[in-house]
Amino acid sequence: MLYATTPPAEKRRLFRERLAGGELLRFPGAFNPLSARLIEQKGFEGVYISGAVLSADLGLPDIGLTTLTEVAGRGRQITRMTELPAIIDADTGFGEPMNVARTVQEMEDAGLAGLHIEDQVNPKRCGHLDGKQVVDESTALQRIRAAVDARRDPNFLIMARTDIAAVDGLAAAVDRAKALVDAGADAIFPEAMRSLAEFEAVRDAVDVPLLANMTEFGKSELFTVEQLSSVGMNIVIWPVSLLRLAMGAAVRGLDELTDAGALTGRLDEMQHRAELYELIDYEGYNHFDTSIFNFTVDR
Repeated sequence: MLYATTPPAEKRRLFRERLAGGELLRFPGAFNPLSARLIEQKGFEGVYISGAVLSADLGLPDIGLTTLTEVAGRGRQITRMTELPAIIDADTGFGEPMNVARTVQEMEDAGLAGLHIEDQVNPKRCGHLDGKQVVDESTALQRIRAAVDARRDPNFLIMARTDIAAVDGLAAAVDRAKALVDAGADAIFPEAMRSLAEFEAVRDAVDVPLLANMTEFGKSELFTVEQLSSVGMNIVIWPVSLLRLAMGAAVRGLDELTDAGALTGRLDEMQHRAELYELIDYEGYNHFDTSIFNFTVDR
């Protein structure tokens, strides 16, 4: 009932323990708090909160228009609804080193288990768009050092994302990953890898957890969990998938209303009201205090 019962510090501790175990952890992207609860119900290991999804939710493109307040606020709403650890996309840290430091503490306060900071220039753009630019190595390392220095909970995961492969090639991505680890990054997110061999090259170069981004319609081939595990990946995200599925269903539903004037033909595609009530835990609220909450859950 209400919010998750596992304290954020405990979520982080359990997440770091599991991450150290070497298994591949699956983090589908939640586009709202309810979808985070569904991810938990379906047995996944964690929740990912995508900057692209947060931008799209506001009707904006993913080009660095969202603010720290917006992202941290949405992160808090999502992570408090699930017992799972959540990792959030913090873009470039919403500024330079001091801003990055504040970002880390705001995300800690929001209950997140970790974040990633990327090495793109401001304003950034979606990692699978052409024309990206990255900062010089010194600036990239300053961001990560600031993040690590600002962290209060040692189990809060500081992940460094590098977009340099799309700009200067795989060898540059390997070199930058090494430097980011030396700067204190707990994990590396090599963005827009094109093949399993590229993931494997980064795996061979660094001895920290690695994240694979399996976003649809992007630069990376969509590999299976088994394939990614075979080359040593530790976390896999599907950042925008649930939003794409939901919006695709919404398009088809609106077209059905236009064409048929009713949604009778789409009922079997909908989440039943009883399933929604179970996910929200109406019964738990009903039993909390029947002298106050006295209603019947229709089935």
